[in-house]
Amino acid sequence: MENVTKPGVALSMAGRTALITGGSRGIGAATVQMFCQSGAQVFFNYRNSEAQATRLIADCGGSDCQAIRQELATPSDGAVLVRAAVEAFGRLDCLVVNHGIWPPHDIPIESMSEAQWRCTLSVNLDSTFGLVRAAVSQMKRQESSGSTRGHIVLVASTAAQRGEAFHADYAASKGALVSLTKSLSSELAAEGIYCNCVAPGWVDTEMSSAALTHPETSKKVLAAIPLGRPARVEEIAGPILFLCTPLAGFISGEVFNVNGGAVLAG
Repeated sequence: MENVTKPGVALSMAGRTALITGGSRGIGAATVQMFCQSGAQVFFNYRNSEAQATRLIADCGGSDCQAIRQELATPSDGAVLVRAAVEAFGRLDCLVVNHGIWPPHDIPIESMSEAQWRCTLSVNLDSTFGLVRAAVSQMKRQESSGSTRGHIVLVASTAAQRGEAFHADYAASKGALVSLTKSLSSELAAEGIYCNCVAPGWVDTEMSSAALTHPETSKKVLAAIPLGRPARVEEIAGPILFLCTPLAGFISGEVFNVNGGAVLAG
């Protein structure tokens, strides 16, 4: 019998544009690379890591990957970034809200300063509101192919679902993203704009390196993960990409847990 090679299933993003926040390192950088490899034009922001952003653009081939230094701490910051992405590529098909801060030191709620609370929510939530508001407005204005007008993926955390002692500010901000996902899906799905959430557990990144390299903390963390290890950044970027492809065409308002089995919640 003659062997016939059948084409594989491709997660293609050819002809589409994506804005990925916090794209210079960690999960963001892996997501930028994966979207570029899938054929998308990608715009991302960074706050401090200019050298890393420059290397990433070069690795992704240059012209179809662009970046800007842009703080994200207010709704207006988010709107500015969306405008920059549209100016660069003419349209916006996917918004991936990946940026965020996690104050690394344990702070009991009675000792947490108003400044820390306000800073965490400003970066993790207020700027997200500005990004989503501007992105939805753009998606509704532009011509769409078929019934899909756009995709929004918010990156939350297991802390959004089970809380995190001594990090109430972070857990509250990420929990709000879960509720925002469900609200946006209810509002926008019928108009062809899909909104989903990816909720990672512990991931091997610069942000988590202090905890994962600390002997006692690392032992406690890994004991709570059935797979016995933190995620690699590509293992978070993959689900984000999937949710922006036609293969996820019947998924909206979903919390996609990527945590090695640590938190079994929807």
